[in-house]
Amino acid sequence: MLWLLTIHNLVKRRGNREILSGISFIARPGRVTGFLGPNGAGKSSTLRILLGLDRATSGSALIHGKAFAELPNPLTTVGAALDGSGAHPMRTGRAHLRWLARAAGLPRSRVEEVLEIAGLTNAAGRRVGSYSLGMGRRLAMAAALLGDPEILILDEPVNGLDPEGIRWIRTLLRERAASGNTVLLSSHLMGELAETVDDVVVIHHGKVVADGTLAEVTGNHSTLESAFFALTSERGGDVS
Repeated sequence: MLWLLTIHNLVKRRGNREILSGISFIARPGRVTGFLGPNGAGKSSTLRILLGLDRATSGSALIHGKAFAELPNPLTTVGAALDGSGAHPMRTGRAHLRWLARAAGLPRSRVEEVLEIAGLTNAAGRRVGSYSLGMGRRLAMAAALLGDPEILILDEPVNGLDPEGIRWIRTLLRERAASGNTVLLSSHLMGELAETVDDVVVIHHGKVVADGTLAEVTGNHSTLESAFFALTSERGGDVS
């Protein structure tokens, strides 16, 4: 079966340093996959390669069996939110989204739809530079949803959000998965992830150390957090 999002034997080296050491995993349709690892484990490198922002030394990161650069209309296939909103601080939120929509051949009406979904309609005429961190995250989510993509790739999407915003993200992601879409989610907030994800991939020192359902990865540990620390401790660990 050709899965929508597949990482196979991905290797990334910078000089003499190996950042990714042959990692492989699949993010399945209809499920939210949590992508976890300590700082420096290789999460950001993996996501950047997947989105065509960096090159692998070897291996593959494919969407519909293609590299991101080969997708005919990426915005309608993949929605991504990495490193803030990516908007120029002097642009308004609405202008930023209209620019993205125009580049992708999407109607202006879709801009208003995602502003409503993200709860930004009343702030859409303000310059992005005046947005709070949480509002910037909401704008990034609006941009990710613009093409109504079947795949969402998100890095720390709840960073800076208040409890209502965190609940909104959780509900949105569960609804996307329930509609058959694929969600790949990276975050350090273990408690929130445990409320959101179906599957979990944990990497450490550029290698996959766990890959399975939330229940399988948590194992006999009381929480996902305790399983994570057992897996990524320098002494090694076992989730069983």
